Amino acid sequence: MFKPVNAACIGQILVNARSHSGWFEDPVTEQDLRAIYEIAKWGPTTANSQPQRIVFCTTPQSKERLHPAMSKTNFEKTATAPVVAILAYDLDFCANIHRMYAKNPKAGDYYTTSEEVLRTTALRNASMQAAWFIIAARALGFDCGPMSGFKNELVDKEFFPEGRWKSNMLCAVGRGDPSKLHSKDGRLTFEETCRFA
Repeated sequence: MFKPVNAACIGQILVNARSHSGWFEDPVTEQDLRAIYEIAKWGPTTANSQPQRIVFCTTPQSKERLHPAMSKTNFEKTATAPVVAILAYDLDFCANIHRMYAKNPKAGDYYTTSEEVLRTTALRNASMQAAWFIIAARALGFDCGPMSGFKNELVDKEFFPEGRWKSNMLCAVGRGDPSKLHSKDGRLTFEETCRFA
């Protein structure tokens, strides 16, 4: 029998949740970030590949390192948020599949057959993991401000000079200031986006 979580949980995680761009100064601790990760890590990925890697920018100095890469729209979001997570992916993710996917420890061999397969798999699965990260953070009562308005190449040069980790998106985490929210935009209907085959 299906057992849905209660409506309040659904509202907090998705229906009533908002993408924040303004923040209160309430701290987000290392313990908080570890708690978010401990939930998010259980989200599914292809062959349990888990390609996402995260860098938490928690100090003014680390957030300043992001500033040259940010669009005008997202500059203040990163400057004022308690934490900005760089949600990245690791092109060496296959190195862990033999440990993480016990039913077929050689599954990683398939993903290294070409650079395109490797990058596509890493990006797709890290993007799913980014969603699990947001869901976990919201479930624990934090607000999120996911964003893609930045120059990936500048973030990668600054934070990942070795070249194997690649930035995917950023996500601010903290307690959002509702006074800085815009009106909530609509969503496409089921009929507009879904069909049965």
